[in-house]
Amino acid sequence: MATLSRLVEDRTDLTDDDVTHLSRIAEEWSLLADLALSDLVLWVPTWNEGGLVAVAQVRPTTAPTAVPDDVVGAFAPRGRYPKLDQAVAFGRSVTQRDSEQPWVPGETEAYPVRRDGRVIGVLARRASGSPRVAGQLEEIYLTSADDLFAMLVEGDFPVAETGFDTTEAPRVGDGIVRLDSSGTVSYASPNAVSALRRLGLATDVVGSSFAELALRLSHRPGPMDEALSAVASGRAAGRADIENLTAVVLLRGIPLVRDGAGAGTIIFVQDATDLRRRERALISKDATIREIHHRVKNNLQTVAAMLRLQARRASTAEAKEALAEAELRVAAIAIVHESLSADTGERVDFDEIVDRVMGLVRDLAPAYAGVGESAVLVRDGSWGSLSADLATPLAMAMSELLHNAVEHAHASTITVELGRVTSSASDALVMTVRDDGGGLPADFDADQTGLGLSIVQSLVAGDLHGTCAIGSSAAGTAVVVTVPMIGRG
Repeated sequence: MATLSRLVEDRTDLTDDDVTHLSRIAEEWSLLADLALSDLVLWVPTWNEGGLVAVAQVRPTTAPTAVPDDVVGAFAPRGRYPKLDQAVAFGRSVTQRDSEQPWVPGETEAYPVRRDGRVIGVLARRASGSPRVAGQLEEIYLTSADDLFAMLVEGDFPVAETGFDTTEAPRVGDGIVRLDSSGTVSYASPNAVSALRRLGLATDVVGSSFAELALRLSHRPGPMDEALSAVASGRAAGRADIENLTAVVLLRGIPLVRDGAGAGTIIFVQDATDLRRRERALISKDATIREIHHRVKNNLQTVAAMLRLQARRASTAEAKEALAEAELRVAAIAIVHESLSADTGERVDFDEIVDRVMGLVRDLAPAYAGVGESAVLVRDGSWGSLSADLATPLAMAMSELLHNAVEHAHASTITVELGRVTSSASDALVMTVRDDGGGLPADFDADQTGLGLSIVQSLVAGDLHGTCAIGSSAAGTAVVVTVPMIGRG
């Protein structure tokens, strides 16, 4: 509702609380437009009372639009729309109805929005000019809209709702049920009846207590759902669901109030069986993926433990060193899978992985001249969340570079710098592993490196399509890994 707030702030003298109330109306009024079979435009008085400015607009999904152009931001000086001016001046609805069909709206109607005894806006209703065949369903839509408009004028709409929060709330076209003041069904649309039949309903809906029907059709394990009872009986506004072994039906109830007394309830009904089935399939898939990552992590940790045991039995220093390096590589991959097993997505917190790999290097990298045991490893910077296809090769490459810095450079301080390069032409991750060791030897040849650097070059260039630059720094050696982010999350 940024546009609404900005227009109100720029063109009116309404308070923040007034804006909040108008925003709540705009969040709920698509329901009102669908029931009214009309376009709705929210106008507010300008600060100098010279006219009205349109701050929001909604079109119905149940009827052709009567306002094809976007009017948000338009200014209407006083006198251009007399009905709107009357609604603002007198604080009452301005309508024109046929006595034979009082539920059919006139071409244009105006409903004031009042708060704290003053009019802060007016809702313009523009009915579709296309001919329509009046039937019972349309009559229920229009009479329900009149009830909600009356509540709007009295400040009782939108209503505070209870129950679970869901983005898949039933819509007008999904199905509608009208209850009288006693909670008995006076009307049920064909779509609503079909949804209830899918739950196993075999009796007539009209004339029945809807709360009793809902509770009888719901066979969810556990205690009775109080939210379902309250919504289905019309005692409370809110959302609930009816669920059994065959189907799931979502409910949204809005109790109606006219002249301070209960006037029945509107209940919107949606068959959500297929939607819930897809949601459960996704949940099951996520759980399966997490379990796979968990088992891979366990297997890798078992391999790492076997390598550790073999290293203890090795008779030569070279064999011990080779097995320790293999253990470090396997353990680094296991850390990534452990992170994936703890999350529902395919992204991991790479900063946490860096910290854990640095801990592995401290524990597993062999100490040379006592330097390895006292080496200080530091992370500088943050990458946050990365996709698994980036995190795994980057973690392996980083563990190799850290191991080399401890083993070959005899460094006492090693820093892993994480940064990003962002411009209009490129977007890349940059990881620099910097140490204060002895630097590169005079005869260093980047094309003739050991196994560790060969693995790094293969991972960075082959898997990540990046670059790896190795060079001497003022205090030792710096390796810069750059990975392009084009087409990656």
